[in-house]
Amino acid sequence: MFGVVFPDRSFPMDISAFSQIDTFHWILDMNTFVGEAYDQVREICIFLLNSFTLPPDKALAVYIQSPGSEFQFCGAVTTARPSAVLTLNWPEPGGQLQLTGPDTAPISAKIGVSVEDLAALPSLDVAAEKGVERVAMKVGENLFNYMQSFCGVDGSKLIVPMDILDRWFKKFQERAKRDPNFLKSFRV
Repeated sequence: MFGVVFPDRSFPMDISAFSQIDTFHWILDMNTFVGEAYDQVREICIFLLNSFTLPPDKALAVYIQSPGSEFQFCGAVTTARPSAVLTLNWPEPGGQLQLTGPDTAPISAKIGVSVEDLAALPSLDVAAEKGVERVAMKVGENLFNYMQSFCGVDGSKLIVPMDILDRWFKKFQERAKRDPNFLKSFRV
């Protein structure tokens, strides 16, 4: 039906790695995959297998859940978009962490996959838009921190050199050329 790959972390895994909850829902317990380091897994590539035909009005939706939190929508694949690399922005762990006792299994992070009506899901471009927004915020934060290191203070105003933007941009470009992982760090 579907397969997943965690870029730089796994080989392709098929549906057998997931626990089937019912006909249309599957769960991957991240504790069995990476233990408590689930939040270090930042991307998932999900794809429909060639032998599986998903009706055109259905989607395979992907959700993530940190320990004790609610499931959060990440994205989906459809027959028109049979594969996707989705960013996993894990929600903050919830308050249920203290509810585990000696007789209960520890609450762990999970990835959920379900077959759902395509019309009922948020726009598939929303996840991409949020990713672009996050990158823009991180780049802006990088610029602010760079400028702040050259600032002088005049009353309630910050004074920066006139060529500060040019210097920052050149430094930013040079680092991006030297370090292929530098730009990836902005997707967190």
